[in-house]
Amino acid sequence: MVSGAELIGCVMPKRGDLIMTHSSDTLNSISYDHTLVLAIELSSRSWVLAAQVPGLPQSKTRKTIAPEKLALEDAIDGYRTRAAAAGHRVDCVIATYEAGWSGFWLARWLIAKGVEVHVIQPSSVPVDRRMRRAKSDGIDAELLLRTLMAWLRGEPRVCSMVPIPDEADEDARRSIRERTELISERVGLTNRIGAVLATLGVEGYNPLLQSRRRRLADLRTGLGEPLPPNALAKIERLLSRLELVLTQIAQLERERDAVVEDPANDEAGRMIQQLCKLRGIGAQSATVLVREAFVRHFANGKALGSYAGLTATPYNSGGVEREQGIGKAGNRRLRTTMVELAWLWLRYQPGAAQVTWFRERTGQNGQRVRKVMIVALARKLLIALWRFVTDGVVPQG
Repeated sequence: MVSGAELIGCVMPKRGDLIMTHSSDTLNSISYDHTLVLAIELSSRSWVLAAQVPGLPQSKTRKTIAPEKLALEDAIDGYRTRAAAAGHRVDCVIATYEAGWSGFWLARWLIAKGVEVHVIQPSSVPVDRRMRRAKSDGIDAELLLRTLMAWLRGEPRVCSMVPIPDEADEDARRSIRERTELISERVGLTNRIGAVLATLGVEGYNPLLQSRRRRLADLRTGLGEPLPPNALAKIERLLSRLELVLTQIAQLERERDAVVEDPANDEAGRMIQQLCKLRGIGAQSATVLVREAFVRHFANGKALGSYAGLTATPYNSGGVEREQGIGKAGNRRLRTTMVELAWLWLRYQPGAAQVTWFRERTGQNGQRVRKVMIVALARKLLIALWRFVTDGVVPQG
């Protein structure tokens, strides 16, 4: 077993360089006679590897290993041994896998070992369009390897690479995501209480009020009788779970608001404070924008819009021409927040340049056109806010 320093001699890209483009210097520096290119197809049961090994361009180098990092390290050592037997020394290892449920821990571990890692956006990988195409982990691993090889040759449009976030930034966004999950649980519990009461003919009860316990004892069914004992017991248990959810939501919101008021913040905290100074943007929207997007590096506004899934997907082929709507292949939390914020921008920032642009194009058109154009406004607003917090460019108007 070799150490991390001995495993690789590649020059690692800086944070933010893994976004759809790569530098020509990096491409020119790759020597495939001394570079091991590795694709990893991840699953909970096994990892399938496909590799291009120096000195063995025509040999089958696919293997299946246990889903463990040490097994992967042993496999890399095995590839190094095979390359040495063919008279080639492995000086650099480049690895890739698809972004998914496994997150970025494997990428960080490989980077610590000196491996150059590229995480591929799954929806950007071209696939066979035949109705019945063969599919297996081995085939997928080979496809990832070919995709990475094409990307390394200088074909940036062959796929999209996901930026690997800092571990601290990734951990910081768990709070806002947990709050979203708790809000969904709150809605679900409220609806379940309402469903029980609806079967008894009870109306006008709001379980979110502070007086929910006291008012529960005063409720009467549609026949004018007290609530049946089993229904009452079920509602009380649901209320106990609802109160726990409400307590946790309040705790997360206090932590969120503390960032806005803390003068000694990090870069992300300062961006949140800066956004909150704009009328129409609250602590929740500012936190989502910063934690989900602005802490990452983007090459340009187009890359940011693509990351949010707010880019158009036209279908123009031959005589057929239609618009399929936005791609929705990006960060859905960011996309949802931006659409909501776009509606608020119309109300609280009527003089903004984006609002003027929106009104000139919607005019006297109906509500449907406004709903379509609000997505375009959301994309323009997202780019304007990103430039505001990163470059200090105040949105016009």
